[in-house]
Amino acid sequence: MREQLLLYLERLQEFFPAILESMSETGIMMFFSILAAILLGLPLGTLLFLTAKDKPRENKLVYTIANTFVNIVRAFPFLLLVVAMQPFIREIYGRATGDPIAASFPMMLIAIALYARFVEQSLLEIPTGVLELAQSMGASTRQLIVKFLYVEARSSLIIGFTTALVSFVSYSTIMGVVGGGGIGDFAIRYGYQRYELDIMYTAIIIIIILVELTQWIGLRLARKLDHR
Repeated sequence: MREQLLLYLERLQEFFPAILESMSETGIMMFFSILAAILLGLPLGTLLFLTAKDKPRENKLVYTIANTFVNIVRAFPFLLLVVAMQPFIREIYGRATGDPIAASFPMMLIAIALYARFVEQSLLEIPTGVLELAQSMGASTRQLIVKFLYVEARSSLIIGFTTALVSFVSYSTIMGVVGGGGIGDFAIRYGYQRYELDIMYTAIIIIIILVELTQWIGLRLARKLDHR
């Protein structure tokens, strides 16, 4: 048992630089996904809520277009989405595989659609009395969003973002199938394809730790901000 443990530690030391590199690649993909979710997914989800039927800025055309986009992206199998986007990514970035930034494009798209739906659902849970209060006070659209909607739904928005973030980790592992790099790619290339099962399980444990840590931080922050 001791000899096996020592052998494993030696092998882990050998693969450690590759593990660090793969984790940095995952970090790059996660960074761009988070950025897309916050900068585009949050406004899109808010737009879906505001323009829905019987909502403050009801607009059937805008809602239909935004809702259709979100539905199509979320319904598209992610691996097929990655493959379908290869020509587009190559056209605007110069390469479509073997680079974490190139791999970030499909992840950013799914991040926008996924978090937009979470945002919409969070805002739909806000009591109608809050909207009536905002309207009675003559709140502008910006004031309605920032001072009423986001304040009231802040805890739910963080929980939704945490759930989306966990999904981003899972999507990043799929990018390894098309040479996108990351911890998933490491598990496939060094673990599965080379039959280095102990190294593959190490990568899986790292992924589980990342997911659990993300979930713990997100839920803790949501509870802290929930003053109900």
